[in-house]
Amino acid sequence: MKLYFSVVRRWWSVPAALVLLTLVCWVLGGTEVPVPGFLGGMVSMRLQYFTPILVIGAILYCLDRRLNAPEITAVVRVGRWDLTVITTAVVLAHLLGLIVGMDIPRNLMVLIAVALTVRRLSNEAAAGAVCLLLLLASASLGRAYQPSGQPTGQWWALTLYPADSPSAWAVAAVLFGLSLLASGKRLSPARSFN
Repeated sequence: MKLYFSVVRRWWSVPAALVLLTLVCWVLGGTEVPVPGFLGGMVSMRLQYFTPILVIGAILYCLDRRLNAPEITAVVRVGRWDLTVITTAVVLAHLLGLIVGMDIPRNLMVLIAVALTVRRLSNEAAAGAVCLLLLLASASLGRAYQPSGQPTGQWWALTLYPADSPSAWAVAAVLFGLSLLASGKRLSPARSFN
């Protein structure tokens, strides 16, 4: 089974994506990139805001690589190992958050929750697209301005909350936990291997 996880599922790519996330945040994280607004115009976001997509892509890549026959005959359900690796990736992201900022692991938890939910209903490609769309929608529609002109996030734009917001972190943790619970359950015999 160890060979299966390293050769077929390629879970080693997730720690590599976490290292890449850290390097990009450290070197280019403060760089502003223009983001097209859904209501016209452009908004500017730091490149660091989009880096969790690197880890989401690696996780979805690994989840997409599967061989049904070995997974059916395995003594331990492979899905449990998958969820363990995903949880370990989030724990590692929180350790790296001490370097890159704690908003990155919080946003990663939110995006993993969205990705696992969409993947359960559709497929990996749709899950990645919805995660990117969530970041773009939050960046362009999720900003509000206080009377002083200072930008602030809308209540639903969880990815825009400050890194020290305990309520945003708690909501992200609950969403992440619920998505792990939902991913561990089988849908139906027809979809049990997707």
